Amino acid sequence: MSAQRTGQTLVEQLIDWEVNHVYGLPGDSINEFIDDLRKEQDRIKFFQVRHEETGALAASAYAKLTGKLGVCLSIAGPGGIHLLNGLYDAKGDGAPVLAIVGQVSSEAVGTGAFQEVNLERLFDDVAVFNERAETETQLPDLLNQAIREAYAKKGVAVLVVPDDIFSRKQKSEERLTAQDYYKPMITPRDEQLKEARQLIEQSENPVILAGKGTSAAQTELIEFAETIKAPIVLSLLAKGVIPDHHPYCLGHHGQIGTKPAYKAIKECDLLLLIGTQFPYRDFLPDHVQAIQIDNEPEHLGKYYPIELGIAGDAKQTLSRLTKLMSPRSDNSNLERYQDMMNQWRVSLQKEKRSEEDPLHAPQVMFELEKHMKSQAIVSTDVGNVTVWASRFLPLVDQKFLISGWLATMGVGLPGALAAQIAHPDRQVIGICGDGGFSMGMQDFVTAVKYELPIKMVVLNNSKIGMIKYEQAQMGHLTYETSLGELDFAKFAEACGGKGYRIESYEDLSTRMEQAFLSDKPAIIDVAIEEQAPLPGHIDYQSAVNYSKYVIKHFFETGDMDLPDMSKSWERLK
Repeated sequence: MSAQRTGQTLVEQLIDWEVNHVYGLPGDSINEFIDDLRKEQDRIKFFQVRHEETGALAASAYAKLTGKLGVCLSIAGPGGIHLLNGLYDAKGDGAPVLAIVGQVSSEAVGTGAFQEVNLERLFDDVAVFNERAETETQLPDLLNQAIREAYAKKGVAVLVVPDDIFSRKQKSEERLTAQDYYKPMITPRDEQLKEARQLIEQSENPVILAGKGTSAAQTELIEFAETIKAPIVLSLLAKGVIPDHHPYCLGHHGQIGTKPAYKAIKECDLLLLIGTQFPYRDFLPDHVQAIQIDNEPEHLGKYYPIELGIAGDAKQTLSRLTKLMSPRSDNSNLERYQDMMNQWRVSLQKEKRSEEDPLHAPQVMFELEKHMKSQAIVSTDVGNVTVWASRFLPLVDQKFLISGWLATMGVGLPGALAAQIAHPDRQVIGICGDGGFSMGMQDFVTAVKYELPIKMVVLNNSKIGMIKYEQAQMGHLTYETSLGELDFAKFAEACGGKGYRIESYEDLSTRMEQAFLSDKPAIIDVAIEEQAPLPGHIDYQSAVNYSKYVIKHFFETGDMDLPDMSKSWERLK
């Protein structure tokens, strides 16, 4: 290691940390490091994206999917600024991400040089580690600490490096820090588990609200639910943790949730929050005892006034708790919610199986379901598309990717890129609205360049559909939610990929099949009719506000813009 370039030392460190790829764009304040990456491209691959935001979002998606460090790279100034949205996504969803950001040369820092930005201040809010290297000697130790803190604090580490430091030679191989991360195991105390057992035995109608923290505890979650005869409601980020059609599953909760989930949560006398920080207080019951299990002690009681907090890993905690419990014999409440859920599923099937034109999103999800393979990864964008994918596309053993806490539009494509890179042998499907996809669609070229056979389904209604619905739900006339028409299939062909345009039910099956038979990156552009993404349960105030919008819209245009009234009435009751 003696007398080698500092950039080379950093590349070797990344490889030792099991980093095998980096997302970014070359540029003048990182070109020295780019050259070091070039020399080791057989061991660590540099994926050139077309926009740094894509790189950061892809790094975040990779970390969420694998639990391993996602790494992105950018120049100073504009490149670093472009990273922010993806880094905030990682922060929100607790994904370990490292951003290596170039800076103007050491002698020019602080002089207002060309493209100089105060990067330490820029990244201060988003990062759990945020340091600028000032000498080549300290840089290897800073990198170790950055990665360690990204893992330990499940967040973003930023390392700012003036490009000339990468080219300087390391004079010693001695390091001040160790290159490893030792993950602690948090174990609940026996008396806490006994207290939990007592609360569960005293309850008559317990309900489980499970989050992404249960993703490694599928078996234990189901066994626990079966033992205490409690239905399982999932947060959006937990989609796929248990099969959507599992008899104990009531679907999602919240604005995009199901009516059975809403009823079960509101009627329970004991709420079990497991691996979730569900923040929507209006959707949680009032004056109900609650137990929360989370491996982050600071999360316990953060969003809900719990009776008992248990700091521990969901898998281990549920296993120990289940062994303490005596199986509950009364399953009358469980069966009542299961009957409600079966009726809900029947109503969804009717909607999905429609053969009428114009096309609606549920029909597209039904056709997509036929082509989705076991172990596939589904990367979903944010907007109305979230409702259609979460509600109408049942998962069995597939993985689900989305921007959860930040809920930023434009994540579908970067997530698909990262998923295909992480798992080249699996099927990867992206599901986007035209609004979200068009935010970063230039990086479909990245899929073509690196021969990543992702399939991007674009639900194209030429609108920012969810915003239109939100404006109407507030009682306002809609304003500037129309996007204009764009043929994404032609765009795919222009990029060198495959494009399939679907405008009628007659074309849906054939063209979807053609797309999935192709081994090329493809965009499946489906022209759909606008449809209100009705929540599983409609509160009366929302109904009143929507009525105000309908009246205003009628007097402005003469048209009655009404949702499906039969569905609306069922969800209002």
